[in-house]
Amino acid sequence: MTDLFRQDIMYVPGVGPHRKELLKKELGIETFGDLLEYYPYKYVDRSKIYRISELNGDMPFVQIMGEFVDFEEFSMGARKKRIVARFTDGTGFVDLVWFARAQQITKGLKVNCRYIVFGKPTVYGGRYRFVHPEVDLASEVELSAMGMQPYYGTTEKMKKAGMTSHAVEKITKSMLGRITQEIPETLPPFIVNRLRLVSRDSALRHIHYPKSAEEMSHARQRLKFEELFYVQLNILRYASDQRRKFRGYVFRQVGYFFNTFYHTRLPFPLTGAQKRVIREIRRDTLSGRQMNRLLQGDVGSGKTLVALMSMLIALDNNYQACIMAPTEILAEQHLATIREFLGDMPVRVELLTGIVKGSKRREVLDGLATGEVQILVGTHAVIEDTVQFSRLGFVVVDEQHRFGVAQRAKLWGKSKNPPHVLVMTATPIPRTLAMTLYGDLDVSVIDELPPGRKPIQTVHRFENNTASLYHGIRQQIAQGRQVYIVFPLIKESEKMDLQNLEQGYERLREEFADMRLSKVHGRMKPAEKEEEMQRFVSGETQILVATTVIEVGVNVPNASVMVILNAERFGLSQLHQLRGRVGRGAEQSFCILVTKRKLSADTKRRIDIMCDTNDGFRIAEADLKLRGPGDLEGTQQSGMAFDLKIADIARDGLLVQLARDEAQSIIDNDPECNKPENQMLWTRLDALRKSNVNWGVIS
Repeated sequence: MTDLFRQDIMYVPGVGPHRKELLKKELGIETFGDLLEYYPYKYVDRSKIYRISELNGDMPFVQIMGEFVDFEEFSMGARKKRIVARFTDGTGFVDLVWFARAQQITKGLKVNCRYIVFGKPTVYGGRYRFVHPEVDLASEVELSAMGMQPYYGTTEKMKKAGMTSHAVEKITKSMLGRITQEIPETLPPFIVNRLRLVSRDSALRHIHYPKSAEEMSHARQRLKFEELFYVQLNILRYASDQRRKFRGYVFRQVGYFFNTFYHTRLPFPLTGAQKRVIREIRRDTLSGRQMNRLLQGDVGSGKTLVALMSMLIALDNNYQACIMAPTEILAEQHLATIREFLGDMPVRVELLTGIVKGSKRREVLDGLATGEVQILVGTHAVIEDTVQFSRLGFVVVDEQHRFGVAQRAKLWGKSKNPPHVLVMTATPIPRTLAMTLYGDLDVSVIDELPPGRKPIQTVHRFENNTASLYHGIRQQIAQGRQVYIVFPLIKESEKMDLQNLEQGYERLREEFADMRLSKVHGRMKPAEKEEEMQRFVSGETQILVATTVIEVGVNVPNASVMVILNAERFGLSQLHQLRGRVGRGAEQSFCILVTKRKLSADTKRRIDIMCDTNDGFRIAEADLKLRGPGDLEGTQQSGMAFDLKIADIARDGLLVQLARDEAQSIIDNDPECNKPENQMLWTRLDALRKSNVNWGVIS
């Protein structure tokens, strides 16, 4: 049966060489197994026939049965035709209309012959009509067997080649007809029976052709659980293997560096949450096992301070530390922050990014190799083969989801044993997503802001009411504050009617002619960007006009206003990150979301959520439900995105937890993966790892 799953789909009736190439190119489908796991995205009940007299314009897709009366052809210009057919079932008449490929579609249709027509009824010119309906000979359709009709996702290229959802459905049906044996089980009986799941054979047949909504629901539940279960089993087996295989460096002492900093350089008292996280990290680095810990904390919660104090413990034990950031501007910000925190302490901190070249680069590399450079701050440049440490013991990865799996794994080669790893993110991650994206990491949360911080007030304004907006900006600047104004684009786009930075900057210069402005965007040279940023940081300019380049890494406590133009174009996570650039001082701060008047329901919900709460975890949960895990910023490009074919992390939270618990139980009872009753699981997991499923996990 395994061989059958690997069979080439070219030989399924209705495919052939051309369609095989199209399916491979557009959907990645090459084998029977690929097609079996290409699931429908919706279903329509095809078990009922409606009379034409029962139709109304508000109905969803329905089917009618009757005969064609006549066909009319209308010219629509060069080589384009529209065909309108009159159709009746004796209770009334409807028009069936075809535009694209009209002649090709209607070629075999005849009058005075019974057909079943399926489509969405609409009203046009006082008559009901179906545009581009599906038409089948009534004699070839067994209504009792139709049940729920599946709908499959297709691309524009497929549709142009006649590969519609209906065509994919026919191919799938033909292929399933060839699979006469029972499809083998992939979960052991003790899991299937305990959780009352349907067999894999039933699930795969009924997911494509359910006779009822109940049958479809049971199939979906089984396939979703299996998918989530193997993701969790993979993560937990990996984490278990790592813990057993790799010893971690033991940081036995807290000495000069930590104590000097704590007693003489600490800028403000640590919050209870910061102290708790440092204790958790301390326990890990004393345990003898390698630490893999995720540190979640909202913007401004003090994660960098916790990371620095943890790195100082590494220095106290004669190890080097490294902090990796996703962008040069963020790496430079970390360098400046760490040097400011340390002051005159005898710690050598260096930067390594793409712009560090020549003799300076050689100096840094030599210092790392000899151990003289104690803390390295860098970007992807840190993992290049030429970068060799003397004793790398502690690594901090900031905004972790922007690094690929292979890139992170390279860090392990920089040290005799894997260094302790602290992953920091200012994007709070919902629990169900964290279980899957970061499943092998222990989690720490900083859920307090430093003392004296006031919650940011967020308000929504429409773009045609700029007078009051500018008045508010002037008031804040008059009180000595500074302002961010963020645009979504650098230059005008013909495709999107959005405010853009270049034109907007000129308008703002005219509006605030008596004030000083800076401008920053991603296409500027690093030196220019740095110069403009420094002008704003030093207070030389009062308004910073920017794109989302300032989303991370800019810390100006005196900035109290964040204006986000075309806020409807940003996701919740991005809006929350941008808002976090203000509210870093003791003064009241404001975030103004400026949008067009006409907003979609989803956009309105996003704006309302931002105005209602500053809680990053509530925002992350809402973002996950609105956009889904694959769209969350960072997960797609990270190499960490998991290609779930049917499960939905946002909506299947209970199943994620159930899958996690079942997988954990297996690992706890069989840590060496050698019990006979679990061999099916390990065989299946190994097969999935070798397949095209992205099984990236964090280390």
